[in-house]
Formats: sequence, structure tokens, C-alpha cells
Amino acid sequence: MMVGALKTQTILFVGIVPSDSVCLDRILLESHWQSHGVGTCRQALDFLDQHRVSVVVSEPELSDGCWRELLNGMASLRAPPNLIVSSRLADARLWAEVLNLGGFDVLLTPFETEEVLRVTRAARHNWGSKQPAGPARPASAGSAESQ
Repeated sequence: MMVGALKTQTILFVGIVPSDSVCLDRILLESHWQSHGVGTCRQALDFLDQHRVSVVVSEPELSDGCWRELLNGMASLRAPPNLIVSSRLADARLWAEVLNLGGFDVLLTPFETEEVLRVTRAARHNWGSKQPAGPARPASAGSAESQ
């Protein structure tokens, strides 16, 4: 087995209720993920500005927006993570909307171990195969770094 295949990557949970977060952590325990959780879209985007994250799992509705605002906010990142929407009410309409707007997949809750592992592994692999190395956001033109 290649050593790189065991590299730990970060997964961010956004708005996930504590019981579901514990379940996800248990399922992902041996899958080389480092998990972090935040409650809002703004907190998620702030975290993503500072950390390289390959996968985000978000509830559809957040206190300050929804998964669509999160996806739009992530678009300006140099290496945008793959977004998985988690919902108890997942249906074909939500799944089609997520995929059509650029999300990666939908996970139905309560979580099933095999499905969580399949979807998160696929999202991590997909992200890793298309992303450049470097800082989270490209440097802004005219930024006031040292002049």
C-alpha cells in the first residue's frame, strides 16, 4: 500500500446535529479523516479560508443560509472542497438540484456506514485528483501585503 494513500485529510461538518456528527465520526474513524464541525455558513467559509478541506458535509438549511450559499461561497477557493448535502428528507429533487448546481452528492440520514464510506471516499478521491497545491484562496490583486 502506498504511504500517500494513508494521508489524513480534513472533512468539515456544517450544521450537523451533534448525534449525527458523533455517528459520522464513528463511521469515519478508520478512514483517515480529521473532522471539524461548525454551525453556520459564515463559520464554514471562515474555516475554509484558513484550512485546506477536501470534503464538506452540510445540512440543507443553516441558521444563516443554506447549502447553496455555502457552495457559492466555496467557489472562490483555490481548491474548493466537494460538498455533500445531508438530509433526513432527501429525495430525487434535492439530489438532482445538488448535482446540477455543482454539489458532489446527497447522504440520507440516519447514516448508513457503507453509504457514508462510499460517498466520502469518492468525494475525497475526486477532490484529490483535480486540485492544485497552495493556499486556500488565490492572492487578491492589489492586496496590501508588504509594499
